[in-house]
Amino acid sequence: MANPRAVANFAKAMMSRSKTDPMDAEVLRQFAERMPFVEWVPPSQAALELRAASRRLDSLSNMLTREKNRLHAARATKTTISIVSDDLKSSIKHFEGRMERLIKKIESFIKTEPLLHARYRRLQTVRGIAARSAIRLLGELATMPVDMSPKQCVAHAGLDPRQHQSGSSIDRPARISKRGNGYLRSALYMPAVVASQHDPIIKAFYERLLEKGKKPLCALVAIMRKLLHGIIGMFKTGTDFDAQLLFPNIRVQGV
Repeated sequence: MANPRAVANFAKAMMSRSKTDPMDAEVLRQFAERMPFVEWVPPSQAALELRAASRRLDSLSNMLTREKNRLHAARATKTTISIVSDDLKSSIKHFEGRMERLIKKIESFIKTEPLLHARYRRLQTVRGIAARSAIRLLGELATMPVDMSPKQCVAHAGLDPRQHQSGSSIDRPARISKRGNGYLRSALYMPAVVASQHDPIIKAFYERLLEKGKKPLCALVAIMRKLLHGIIGMFKTGTDFDAQLLFPNIRVQGV
């Protein structure tokens, strides 16, 4: 299986000006002939099913957020009648109920798969990851190749730094590439926020970055990367989360 972005860039390098089925076939033929071949091993059926369910949960969460935003906006104006507010409240309860039922069904499914169940329980040893976040993370991580390094996982999530520098006149600040799995990147955000507030070691790391002049969002992205490193390490070693191992240079009194 060829990476679509790699093939598209290959076509540009071949100076392909038009796009037709025969021309696409020729580009694919030349790509397969010239580029290194890496055999693709498809994820297990259970992993694909879990990813589909977790993404459905993510969609319901987005719908719930939009309804809550609509209710907030409706309460901010005097022209909103109770009919609208009551309907929005009913819609919010509806989505909350659907999400609760879906989470229970997903948890029941996970219990039928020993490896997924062990990883699901292990994810919740991270302070900041509860059932919903664990499902979202596991749904994306379960389909990734087991031999991926932490660095490759970070790139897969689009959390790798992207630099733009040329000569002495162009040297833009580094930003994350965002060229990767947006679902995984989104699933890491709230755990990073919660961990930066409630995990003493991660909080100390966050505050140290702020003291060095990092913006809050940059510091949270750094925690997201660290958490992903830690999660991959947990999966490979079969151990629970230990913030001290992830941040060996951070010492907090009483921890």
